[in-house]
Amino acid sequence: MKTLFLCLLISTLLSLSLSKELCNSHDKKVLLQIKKHFGDPSLLASWQSDTDCCKDWNQVECDSTTNRITSLTIFAGNLSGQIPAAVGDLPSLQNLVFRKLTDVTGPIQPAIAKLVHLNFLRLDHLNLTGTVPDFLSRLKSLTFLDLSFNGLSGSIPSSLALLPNLGALHLDRNRLTGSIPESFGKFNGSVPDLYLSHNKLTGKIPASLGNMDFSVIDLSRNMIVGDASMLFGLNKTTQNVYLSRNMLEFSLSKVAFPSGLENLDISHNKIFGSIPPQMTQIPLQSLNVSYNRLCGQIPVGGRLQSFDFSTYFHNRCLCGAPLQSCK
Repeated sequence: MKTLFLCLLISTLLSLSLSKELCNSHDKKVLLQIKKHFGDPSLLASWQSDTDCCKDWNQVECDSTTNRITSLTIFAGNLSGQIPAAVGDLPSLQNLVFRKLTDVTGPIQPAIAKLVHLNFLRLDHLNLTGTVPDFLSRLKSLTFLDLSFNGLSGSIPSSLALLPNLGALHLDRNRLTGSIPESFGKFNGSVPDLYLSHNKLTGKIPASLGNMDFSVIDLSRNMIVGDASMLFGLNKTTQNVYLSRNMLEFSLSKVAFPSGLENLDISHNKIFGSIPPQMTQIPLQSLNVSYNRLCGQIPVGGRLQSFDFSTYFHNRCLCGAPLQSCK
């Protein structure tokens, strides 16, 4: 009898343990508000009030110790409307992703500023409008910020350089105007991979950017003028530089390239001079210097002859393989 009682007790406790909901009640309430805000879409069908958000819901992750929601990822579904203010009521959130949801509109939600533990923010391939908000600079834990493929306009806030842990900044494929902030030559802490392409940026590249050792910098398809030689340097570890389709005008002859440069596209500019012999010593995987004003013989060696003529054509007087022989 005693053994039977103990077995029943253990069975009951085990059953209670298994049935105990892990999900924090506040977080669950907030998530259900988000679901309601979007009109109970099929993408969030697993979010049911009678199930455990930590065990049974898609698009969310919980901390294994506190069971608070740490990640919300809503990706590629039929959602429409603005990002709800309720996202700011998930105090333990570290990752917030809304992407490939082209019917999600409106400005970047101000309530995101409350998410002080956020380290990964991705709001890309949406239809967001308005400006890049200054409040993002208060999210000091951010290591990744992606606002690409939207309709954001206005200037780039200089305060983004105050983010001490930022490893990548994607503002490409928007409608941003004005110049590149001077502060982007003074990032506090790590130097992020910088993606600003496909905007309407104007003016010169700030000389201060020469102080930075970007691994990746993409300024292509803007209306930037002047010199870009400060982005290079023998002592830098830069691997990828994309500057095509601007109005840059400087001599390539005396540029000292990083020894580890892998991808370089400076096509469709007004760059003059000649291709420096040092480029034969660089492990280039891709190169495009076409549609400029370059002259002289293409140096022989390295990877330079492995690229086809389209890498070099439409220049003033470049010659030598893979183009026609020099006269």
